[in-house]
Amino acid sequence: MDILGTVRETRDKVKEWKAQGLSVALVPTMGYLHEGHRSLMERARKENDKVVVSIFVNPMQFGPNEDYESYPRDLDRDAGICRDAGVDLIFHPEVSEMYGDNFHSFVDMTVLPEKLCGASRPIHFKGVQTVVSKLFHIIPADRAYFGQKDAQQLAIIRRMVIDLNFDIEIIGCPIIREEDGLAKSSRNTYLSKEERKQAVILNQSLEEAVKAIDAGEKEAAKVREIITDKLNTCPLARIDYVEVVSFDNIQPIEEIEGSVLIAIAVYIGKTRLIDNRIIM
Repeated sequence: MDILGTVRETRDKVKEWKAQGLSVALVPTMGYLHEGHRSLMERARKENDKVVVSIFVNPMQFGPNEDYESYPRDLDRDAGICRDAGVDLIFHPEVSEMYGDNFHSFVDMTVLPEKLCGASRPIHFKGVQTVVSKLFHIIPADRAYFGQKDAQQLAIIRRMVIDLNFDIEIIGCPIIREEDGLAKSSRNTYLSKEERKQAVILNQSLEEAVKAIDAGEKEAAKVREIITDKLNTCPLARIDYVEVVSFDNIQPIEEIEGSVLIAIAVYIGKTRLIDNRIIM
């Protein structure tokens, strides 16, 4: 397994594989990898000849007073996980390599980023789209793999690929959870022992919503109420948002029909966690 830090070396390696007729997968990450990331790598390994994992904590998607500086980083640990998962190449650039001096170009979108995480983190998805666009150009992969925990991000990337005619297939992969149901996240490491115990409320509130829908509930407002009431039973939980939207365009809906995303963001102590359910 190679670890490369420059655009030129990485692009040349991938072009070499492509010239040999090999299929290439990209798994974009910010590092501090966990079982959720590993599930993406393992699926990519099964479906492609070569697998590239990018590890880059992207400063452009962090707002003021967010956790860019404290975001966990451990390349040696990450490399071991990648090696065990059969990854062929890690692209691990410095910020200066990705953005250089006098960087002025950005990729942005209307509608889809305006709700959910985009409402409370207004620059976030602009940064995500810009860095992912760059990765798609640097690493001309056949497929890219994203986790459904970041469901709004997945919808935005899919829309961007369609709108901007990227020649790549976007694969969404299921959320990987702890035994008690908490969605795997690099930010779970921020939680104290008591915060970690109470963080299961996110999954529990979504489970109650799904049970209600399975029992015939169709009103989005009622589904939001069920989730909110459950979250409010947790002393350490502070709700950022509870939303029921169309998964296609991330806009609010009144009735549960078609492809629906139920998404929540909750602070447990000072740590902001997200979770969701996709109802098809």
